[in-house]
Amino acid sequence: MGADSEDAVKQLSLLMEQVEAPLKRSFQNVHQGYPKETMMRFLKAREWNVSKAHKMIVDSLNWRIQNEIDTVLERPIVPVDLYRSIRDSQLVGLSGYTKEGLPVFAIGVGHSTYDKASVHYYVQSHIQINEYRDRIILPRLSQQFGRPVTNCIKVLDMTGLKLSALSQIKMLTSISTVDDLNYPEKTETYYVVNVPYIFSACWKVVKPLLQERTKKKVKVLSGCGRDELLKIMDYSSLPHFCRREGSGSSKHSPSDVDNCFSLDHPFHKELYGHIKEQASHRELIKMGSLHVSIPEPDPNDAKIVEVIEAEFQKMGEQDGSANGHNE
Repeated sequence: MGADSEDAVKQLSLLMEQVEAPLKRSFQNVHQGYPKETMMRFLKAREWNVSKAHKMIVDSLNWRIQNEIDTVLERPIVPVDLYRSIRDSQLVGLSGYTKEGLPVFAIGVGHSTYDKASVHYYVQSHIQINEYRDRIILPRLSQQFGRPVTNCIKVLDMTGLKLSALSQIKMLTSISTVDDLNYPEKTETYYVVNVPYIFSACWKVVKPLLQERTKKKVKVLSGCGRDELLKIMDYSSLPHFCRREGSGSSKHSPSDVDNCFSLDHPFHKELYGHIKEQASHRELIKMGSLHVSIPEPDPNDAKIVEVIEAEFQKMGEQDGSANGHNE
C-alpha cells in the first residue's frame, strides 16, 4: 500500500471517529475487527476519494440501520419449504476454498429463475448469505490463517442462459445495487464458465462500459473452467458444474450433498441452522419477508442494464426473423 493510500485511510479513519454512536455500532458489525481493510474497500470503490468513500460508508450504515440489517441473521425464512424453494430458484452456494483460503461462491446464473417467492425474500436471502460470509465465515478464516481474509471469489455458471432471462434483470439489478453500495470490493475475481453465445454477445458490448478495475476482475474461462480453476483450488472445492466437461446443467447433480446450491449441502444447512438458532434467542420470530429498501443504482450501472436490455431485444428480434424465414 502506497503512502497516498495510507494517508487516505488515516483521513477516513478520523472522519469515521466522528460519526454518531448507532453508526459506530453498525460499523463494528461490518468491519469485524478489521476497520482498516474495510475502509480500504470503500476507498477503492470510490477511486481513493476520501470524501466520496466517507459518504458511501455513512450512507451504507444508515441503510443498515433503517433496514435492520444488523439483525438479519435472526430472521429465518419460514416455513422451511419456502426456504427450500428459494434455494432451488436462487442458485448460490459455498463450494469450498481456494488454496489461499478465500471462500469460493458458486452462482448458477443461467438456471436461477427467481419465480418461487417475492422479490423481498430473494433480496433477504441474498443479504443473509452476504452477512453470514462477512460475520461468520471470513472472521473464522482470518483467525485460522492469522491474517485478514476479507473477500471471496465467485464462479458464475452461465449454463441455460436464455433470452427469457431479460425478465429477471430487475431482480438482478436490485441485488447487484445492494452489493455495489453496501458490500463493495468483496469479490476478488469473477470466473465465468459454461458460456453460451448469448453471454458472449452481451459481454462484447458491456465490457467497454465497465471500469478498468472491474474489467480486470472478470475472467471468462473456456468450457466448464475446470483446468483453470484447479490452479487456484483443489478438486474438492470445485463447484459441481465445473467438475467435468459437458456435465451440462448446473441445477442437477448426482448428489444434493455435492450440489452446493441445495439446502441439503453442508453450507446451507449450517447457514439456516445458524439463523434459526439466533432467532430462538428472540422472544418473537418475525414472520414474513424483510422489506429492504433498494438504493438507487449508480448511473453508470443503470446504463449497463439498458445496454444489456437492448442487446437481448436485438437478439430476440434476430431470432424472430430467422424463425420467420424458416417457416
